[in-house]
Amino acid sequence: MTTETTLEIRLPTPLLRLGLDREDVEQRVTEWLVISLFVEGRISSGKAARLLNISRSAFLDLLRARGIAYLDYTADELAEEFEAVEKLTSDIH
Repeated sequence: MTTETTLEIRLPTPLLRLGLDREDVEQRVTEWLVISLFVEGRISSGKAARLLNISRSAFLDLLRARGIAYLDYTADELAEEFEAVEKLTSDIH
């Protein structure tokens, strides 16, 4: 069960003239906040996805759509990837 808190925000009137309605604003503010927390390293991609009620894959697509690069490898996973690339390149030569 998700709980909610209501916050009052002030927006310049010209923003609303761009065709945004209350739901659009709520969605965009929530999305921006979640992405900001993710980029700062305060939440994981899984947590971010849950907060937005989307799959982790959809969250990664959202980051891509917003131009935010994303890699989530641990040091060990990254080392394994490099080893795999080295093995592939050595097999080719």
